[in-house]
Amino acid sequence: MNKLLKREWPIFILACLIVLLFFWLPPLNGMTESAMLLLGIFLGSVLLWITVGISWPSMFCLLMLLVVPELSVGSIVSSSFGNPAIAFLILTFCCSYALNQTPFTRRCAIWFLSTPLARKGPWWFLCLYFLSVLVLGSCMSTTVIVLIYLTINEEIFSLLGLQKGHKLAALMTMGLVIVASISGAMTPIAHVFPLMALSICESVTGVSVSYGTYLAAGIPAALLTTAAMLLIFRFILRPDVEPLRKADVRAMQQALPKMETREAWTVSIFFLVVALWVLPDLLKGVFPVVGALSKRFGTVGPPLLGALLMCVLRPNGKPLMQFPEALKNVPWPSLFMAAAALSLGAAMTNADIGLSEWVKTAMAPMAQSLQGFSLAVALVVITVLLTNVGSNMVTVTIVSTVGIPMTLSLGGESQALTLAIVIGMASAYAFATPPAMTTVVLGTGSGWTTNAQMAKYGFLTLIPTILAICLVALPIASMLV
Repeated sequence: MNKLLKREWPIFILACLIVLLFFWLPPLNGMTESAMLLLGIFLGSVLLWITVGISWPSMFCLLMLLVVPELSVGSIVSSSFGNPAIAFLILTFCCSYALNQTPFTRRCAIWFLSTPLARKGPWWFLCLYFLSVLVLGSCMSTTVIVLIYLTINEEIFSLLGLQKGHKLAALMTMGLVIVASISGAMTPIAHVFPLMALSICESVTGVSVSYGTYLAAGIPAALLTTAAMLLIFRFILRPDVEPLRKADVRAMQQALPKMETREAWTVSIFFLVVALWVLPDLLKGVFPVVGALSKRFGTVGPPLLGALLMCVLRPNGKPLMQFPEALKNVPWPSLFMAAAALSLGAAMTNADIGLSEWVKTAMAPMAQSLQGFSLAVALVVITVLLTNVGSNMVTVTIVSTVGIPMTLSLGGESQALTLAIVIGMASAYAFATPPAMTTVVLGTGSGWTTNAQMAKYGFLTLIPTILAICLVALPIASMLV
């Protein structure tokens, strides 16, 4: 209660005063009263998200939207918790939870590190190490990936006799945090930040971005950024990698239990879900029926099928997934913010309120100087910088709810879809400071690297990150949408 009184109450009161101020002030030139009020709700919500957190401030945002005359309870609920993106996220997190209860991820990681290629030399080992993080992190929670690999690191460092402060241990820990974030930007599968941008875009434009299009833009940018990070480590950090010549993880491989029926079924169902997301986009040109089925299933159908199969299949008499237990592990605060952001985005593009039309008029001078590509680059740079000094959930919400409607008004539907892809991608490249992502806290908290090292090499890696997104991902996305 003392913390609430000393910190949260004053900020809450200030947020309420901001909403009241925008309610009582005369509208800006060309703005409607409702648009003015909505702008105040947006600013008050952003203040709470940045300073307090993403849980109850999201409820504040939804409650304040009820004050806008053009919005009803039904429309707000429909555009927030009733949005298909929320069901999609819940079901996807449940499927990921079931997979994470098996040793599959650890099994794959150790397999990568025990291949003959990984034993060819220290830098080959590091390349395979980071490639395994990239591949496994592409379809599951980045936080889970970091937790699993931190335990593997401990075993490797003990095997090599490395002490805290050794540059090689710092390299592997920093690289783990950075590449885990890169994997979260590479695909929208089980990654909330790209999905947030894509969902806000769909609520604004009524058009969805296919996973195939996102992957075509995200994978090359991720690979280039990872390669650039390795070059930065090799030529700037310059660690002594010779201890890795003694690395032999076959003992860890032998300690793994044999794959049981439960694990095999869980893995098969999870990758069936992934296949149902990705393959229809690749095959619909050859098999039109597949494309029609994909459209019917959407993004919610595959994880719904996967969760159902995991609940009803019972090897050895026990279901692959206990649904109540899986629901307890869903990150509900993030979902509440996602719901609030979706509803806020829908309100900001509501034609009766007129805020998007006012933004279009107000931003016209900037649009003349920043046409298409330049505007997208500017928003990417803003997103990458903001997400590395603050909450990436807040960043993707702010940039998407402002940038996508603005781009839709100024440049049309295709530019808005392209922007959603690169903004979702850019918001996940969060690895320079602790506020950016919990994975940074996990990495520095392990003691094998420091906040200063993460900031130095994290911000250095952001340079090729921005170049890869703007010069590779952005052109590819613009060609495919």
